[in-house]
Amino acid sequence: MNSKLNLVSLFANKSLLYNTQQYSTMAKVRLKWVKNRSLDHIIDVQTDMKAACLIKDAIIRSSTGYLTSKSLLDSQKLLGLTVPTLRFMRRYPTLFEEYPHPKYPSLECFKLTQLGKMLQEREMRVFQECEGDIVERLCRVLMMTRNRMLPLQSLHPLKWDLGLPDDFDRNLVRKYPNHFQIVKGTNGLNNLKLVQWREEFAVSILQKLNENRIGGNIENENNNRICSYRDFKRGKAALEFPMSFPRGYGAQKKVKAWMEEFQKLPYISPYEDSKGIDPNSELMEKRVVGVLHEFLGLTIYKKTKRNYMRSLREEFNLPHKFTRIFTRYPGIFYLSLKCKTTTVALREGYRRGRLVDPHPVARHRDKLHYVMRTGLIYRNKAADVLNLDSLVDNAGNGEEEEDEEIEGSDDCCDSEDELGSDED
Repeated sequence: MNSKLNLVSLFANKSLLYNTQQYSTMAKVRLKWVKNRSLDHIIDVQTDMKAACLIKDAIIRSSTGYLTSKSLLDSQKLLGLTVPTLRFMRRYPTLFEEYPHPKYPSLECFKLTQLGKMLQEREMRVFQECEGDIVERLCRVLMMTRNRMLPLQSLHPLKWDLGLPDDFDRNLVRKYPNHFQIVKGTNGLNNLKLVQWREEFAVSILQKLNENRIGGNIENENNNRICSYRDFKRGKAALEFPMSFPRGYGAQKKVKAWMEEFQKLPYISPYEDSKGIDPNSELMEKRVVGVLHEFLGLTIYKKTKRNYMRSLREEFNLPHKFTRIFTRYPGIFYLSLKCKTTTVALREGYRRGRLVDPHPVARHRDKLHYVMRTGLIYRNKAADVLNLDSLVDNAGNGEEEEDEEIEGSDDCCDSEDELGSDED
C-alpha cells in the first residue's frame, strides 16, 4: 500500500510543474460563524484539566514536593485560567492538598494528595506504554518543518496537545539519539532536530483515511488500471477531506459547489516540498489546509490554540494570514472563543460531543477529570466516594452531549479579528 501512496505523491508532484493558474478560479463564499456548544463545552472542561496537569507537573519538578501560594500568584494567565490559581486549586481537594508552610505558618503550601500521586504514577506508565507512538508523532511534526527542527520554546506549550511527557526534551533525546538531537539555532535558541528522515512516517493522516479508496483508483484487480495525471486533474484520484458542516450550510448550493471544486484540487502531502507551488494559487491554499489538518490530527484532542499555530508559521512554510483558513473551511475546522482564548479544532475528530478515537493518554486524563469532578461535587466527603475500582470503571462515563450549533451574527471569512484578538 505504501507504493500506492508513493505513486499518488508522484502524480501530485508532477502536477506542480503545470501552470497553477488553472486552480485560481475557485469560487469565494462568505460564511457566517456558527457556535458549537458541544465543542465549546469540551474545550472548557479540558482547560481546567490542562491547568491541573501543569500544576501537578510543577509540583513534581519542585525539589520540595510542594508549591507555595506566593509562587503561584502570577500563574493564572500562564495556566489559561479564568479564576485565580489558588481558588482553582482549592476547588479540587482530591488532587491538591493545602497545608501551612513548615517554617512560615501564614504561608499556604500545596502538594499532591495520595490520589494525585497515584494518578501521576499511572500517567508515567501510560507514557511508557505509548512511547513508540509519542516518538512517531514527534518525528512527524519535525518532518513537516522546513529544516526538520523546531525551537523548544515553541514545542513546550504544545506538550499537552501533543501528549508529550513533561521531560520529553531530555529523556527522549537521550533514549533516541538516532531520532532527535538538541542544536543551537541561528538565533541562539535550543532546537529539537530530527536526525534522520523517516520515510515510514511520511504518510499523512488523510492518506491513511483514503487508503482503501485510493487503492481502488490506482490499481483495479480486474484490469490493473493505473491512474494518470489526467485523472488527477479531473479530480478522480484527488484525496478528499472529511467535512461536517454546521446545520444549514451543507445544503447551500454555493457552498456545495465551492467545496466540490476544492476537493478536486490535487492533494499535496504536508511532508512534501512545497517550494515549487505558486503561493497565491488555490493549490497552495489546499496545501495549507492539508498542513493544518495534519498537525491537528497529530494532537491528542485534535485541537490547539490558534496562537500556538502562529508560532509555527515560518517552520511550516505557511502564509502570513493563514489563520483565516480556519473560518474559510468551517466543514473541516471549528474556532472556539471559550476561556478567553481562540482554539481551533478538527471537526472530524469529534462525534456527539466525544472524541472519535481517544488516545490512551486522553483516556488517562478522563480519569483525572473524574477525580477532579468528584472532589468539586463532594468536597471533604470525596475520599469516601472515590476508590480504585470506581476510578477505573467510571472515569469518562459522563453524559454525552448532542452537537448544538448556533448561528453567529458576524461574517468570519475575510477577517481574523472577527473571532477574537490575536493575543490569546
